[in-house]
Amino acid sequence: VQLQASGGGLVQSEGSLRLSCVASGVTLDYYVIGWFRQAPGKEREGVSCISTSDGTTYYVDSVKGRFTISKDNGENTVYLQMNSLKPEDTAAYYCKTQYRGADVWGQGTQVTVSS
Repeated sequence: VQLQASGGGLVQSEGSLRLSCVASGVTLDYYVIGWFRQAPGKEREGVSCISTSDGTTYYVDSVKGRFTISKDNGENTVYLQMNSLKPEDTAAYYCKTQYRGADVWGQGTQVTVSS
C-alpha cells in the first residue's frame, strides 16, 4: 500500500491550493485518510481527516472554514482544498492512513504561503 501526495507549491496570502493523495495497492472504500502538516521546528499536527466509507470529516480549529477535505473513491484519491491560505499554513503536508494496523504515510508536499 502506498500513498502519493502532491499539489503543494508557493502561493501568496489568501491564495488557494488543492492537495491530492492517491492510494495504490488498496481500494479506499473503508478507510480514514488524514492530512497532517509539519512546519520547521514544530511537531507534526493533524489538519483534517475523512472517512471514505461515510464521508465523515474532521478539521482542526485553525483551518475550519478555509480547508475542505473530500474523496473520490473511483479515483482512489482524497483531496484537501485549501483556501484563504495564511503564512502560518506554511509546512510540509502529508497524508496518512492505516493498513492492517500499521501507519502508511505519503511523502510530503511543501506548501509555502508568502505574506
